Amino acid sequence: MDGPNRTLNVALVGPAGSGKTTLLESLAFIAGAVPRRGRANDGFVVGDPGAEAKARQMTTEVTAAHIVHDDVDLTLLDTPGAVELVQEGRNVLPGVDLAIVVVEPVGERMIAAAPFLHLLDSLDIPHVVFINKMDRSDQRYRDLLEAIRMVSARPVVPHQYAIGRGESLVGYVDLLSEQAYRYQPGQASSRIALPEDYREREQQARAEMLETLADFDDDLLEALLEDQEPPTEQVLRDLQKTLGADQVVPVFMGVAEQDMGVRRLLEALEREAPTAEVAAARVGLADDGPPVVQVLKTVHQAHAGKLSLVRVWRGPVKDGTTLGGNRLSGVFRLLGGEQKSIAEAPTGAIVGLGRLEDATTGQTLTTNGEAPALPTAPILPPMYALAIRPENRADEVKLSSALAKLTEEDPSLVVESDPELRQTLLWGQGDVHVKLALERLSSKYKLAVTGARPATPYRETIRKAASAHGRHKKQSGGHGQFGDVKIDIRPLGRGEGFLFENRIVGGAVPKQYIPAVEEGAREFFQKGPLGFPVVDVAVTLTDGQFHSVDSSEMAFKMAVALALKDGLPRCGPVLLEPIDEVTVSVPSEHTSKVLQLVTQKRGQILGFEPKADWPGWDEVKVHLPHGEMTDLVINLRSQTQGVGFFEWTRDRLEVVPDKIAEEVVAQNQAAA
Repeated sequence: MDGPNRTLNVALVGPAGSGKTTLLESLAFIAGAVPRRGRANDGFVVGDPGAEAKARQMTTEVTAAHIVHDDVDLTLLDTPGAVELVQEGRNVLPGVDLAIVVVEPVGERMIAAAPFLHLLDSLDIPHVVFINKMDRSDQRYRDLLEAIRMVSARPVVPHQYAIGRGESLVGYVDLLSEQAYRYQPGQASSRIALPEDYREREQQARAEMLETLADFDDDLLEALLEDQEPPTEQVLRDLQKTLGADQVVPVFMGVAEQDMGVRRLLEALEREAPTAEVAAARVGLADDGPPVVQVLKTVHQAHAGKLSLVRVWRGPVKDGTTLGGNRLSGVFRLLGGEQKSIAEAPTGAIVGLGRLEDATTGQTLTTNGEAPALPTAPILPPMYALAIRPENRADEVKLSSALAKLTEEDPSLVVESDPELRQTLLWGQGDVHVKLALERLSSKYKLAVTGARPATPYRETIRKAASAHGRHKKQSGGHGQFGDVKIDIRPLGRGEGFLFENRIVGGAVPKQYIPAVEEGAREFFQKGPLGFPVVDVAVTLTDGQFHSVDSSEMAFKMAVALALKDGLPRCGPVLLEPIDEVTVSVPSEHTSKVLQLVTQKRGQILGFEPKADWPGWDEVKVHLPHGEMTDLVINLRSQTQGVGFFEWTRDRLEVVPDKIAEEVVAQNQAAA
């Protein structure tokens, strides 16, 4: 018996709570892949199989579901919608043929879809919008379409038009065939006559669709200018062509929880979505040559070892094939938490491959020679950190190994070791993201790990100059110790670091001891009178004494330390804090809130302007004390419907206000 004659890979993306996993369940049920459709309240059959997802009742990682329907081999990738976990979805998007952006029917919340739409556009990935939960909205359908247009850089094409709304939702009009349908929960929609009071709205929506498509087809434009009704086949071809080129965004609608509108969506995917050949052309991969796969996701399974979710760009790939120097141990079709072993994966398939030990997420592998470079989604910069440590110090080596596996699975997690502050920082996209990683350390690797607010790397400097004298003299049996130095201490400009000058004349301090004086000063500056490393200070050696027998390098180190211990407190020491340059991206309607937030955090506003290629967004540039950055992402998201984000770099050091400095120094002394 022949298998399916077409392979299609589709990602479900969109904001948290839009119903992506419910749509996945409905699609799998309608296609006959599962005997029943799971629900959020009583558990999903396919979606969210992981322990963390079940515990939090939210999608925490990509779920793959392979189904076969009407001669189409379809793999669905359900991705997390939580803004802190979106890197999971970003990683797999380069490997799909099309994405469905699932949104709720609330115009004010459409802005939450903007990051997903922008990423898809940047990767040139064709996508459609599915407005879910249409039975819960009293907003006019044309207003919902307009809200989508406001956040989409691509023209929006309504594929359907709603009949009724909210509890009075009846069905829809298919704008391609101009046929009206009535929803029947759990069943296929039935054809009905188009209500007369919707005829004008339907015609207007269809005209908008045709006019948009005509921007990309001269023949269609000519037909419209001559008031000719284009054949349905021509409109369908235009939809296929423009969608495949990521030139338009068709919009569908329904209620996934009741399978309403899902069959029509599935039919449209099978009929209009671009083929695997179109996707290969998009990434510039020829159809001839050795097998090529791209790793979309990495999973370390507790008992089965490493599993790589891959897109087979050029196949077939068989069990036992060597890719990137690794011999495969298993090729699998995936359906939620289930794995089905298969002999080989054809071109275009998304499958699981076992034991690609050296492969990393985003990497492209081939059977011989150098693998071609394929597009990958940029890794989001970290915005939140916790200082972590194992509850049992004996687990430190085990923790290091587990963190390496976590960051391999999720490249947006970053581990930073800070020897100065003696902290291991785990960076992520927010508190939920980082705490979820700690939960996985506990459940998956049996590691109890605590997290705390990271310490701020304060520095101290001086405001004025002073001279100081230090003498180290110690006599005991045998050789004694003797070193004597006189130094001048003066402040340097911000960012100049440490400067040592030698102005000894006449051999008051022999040349062989001069480097020891400089080294002693550097060592002393690791902790100044306020308790923090000292920066931007110059030390000049002006005079001294030595003993022909008792002097040594160590004696002169001790002498300069005594001089600095005496002199620095008289130089007006002040506390410095790192200042970061931060670029905040935010919907324009929330810009004023961000400006207020920055002011509350002692920040300096540098200016703001419209964000390039992001309709309705602003980019705000500010300087912010690093100590105020710890919870910035939490505050920002709470005021921007969860969608605000930022990038930052370390800029400079600046004097801490006196009151705050007193508190910091007191806390540091208490902890010492």
